[in-house]
Amino acid sequence: MNFGKEHERIGVGIIAIVTGALLVYLAALGPLWLNIIKYKTAEIVNYQLAGQDIVNMTLLSGLLIVGGVMLLLKKRGAGYVLIMTPLYLIYFCLSYGVGMEWSHPDYSGNSEQYFYYFLIILIAALIILLYSVYIFPKQYKSNFRRKGLTAYTVVYTIFLLAFAMMWLGEVNEVIKTGTSRGYNIAPVAFWTVRFFDLGFSIPLGLLSIYLLWIRPDETFGIQFLFYGFFVTMITAVNAMAFFMYVNNDPTFEAESTIVFIILATIIYTGFYYILRNYKVT
Repeated sequence: MNFGKEHERIGVGIIAIVTGALLVYLAALGPLWLNIIKYKTAEIVNYQLAGQDIVNMTLLSGLLIVGGVMLLLKKRGAGYVLIMTPLYLIYFCLSYGVGMEWSHPDYSGNSEQYFYYFLIILIAALIILLYSVYIFPKQYKSNFRRKGLTAYTVVYTIFLLAFAMMWLGEVNEVIKTGTSRGYNIAPVAFWTVRFFDLGFSIPLGLLSIYLLWIRPDETFGIQFLFYGFFVTMITAVNAMAFFMYVNNDPTFEAESTIVFIILATIIYTGFYYILRNYKVT
């Protein structure tokens, strides 16, 4: 594996480890544990933030720290581990930054004091993204069979569209009536999540399917990047739903959670399917 310049390898390895440590630090200070960071949003939204923070503290920090150490040790698998993290980190930083109710007179918080930590993670994500794409193996061959790929495409597309229709239904409800489930308590968070999912998460899923049909032998790195995001994000979404359920969050909706659980199953299975049908040459 080509790790690039020596200072790039060492620098990105250190950046990944520091970023992982920062995720643990921010998660520990948030509603998950110490509750020192007060996010300017409705109190019940903290259940969702705690769910995402536990994934940050375990899964994401683990990927970053392990990937960073592997990179410092020149281990071949470093690129596979690190490329799974940047899209999630970008989504996370922007949603935590932009998605707060900054102008709401009834909410107060202090998360702006941690602005630079989130900014550092966002910049680190961009660096890790560019570097991991650069070092990812370029020589590989796909072995997809039409029957299996068709089945995968149909199932994944159906549930991506179901996810999209669920969010579009709530958007249309707000347009028609001025409100929707949980909208009044956190309207900025509502729009942030819908914009990101309808304009980013779902299109990436559909694009990944398209590329498997059109350019299967050229896009393994892109598939790994996308699936890194899908796996980490759907894990965080289900963790949020779990925290909402156990805390009797009135905005918890069983129907939405069922869709997310099914999507998680499809994504985990799909990731295995993708890995099984690519071979690095």
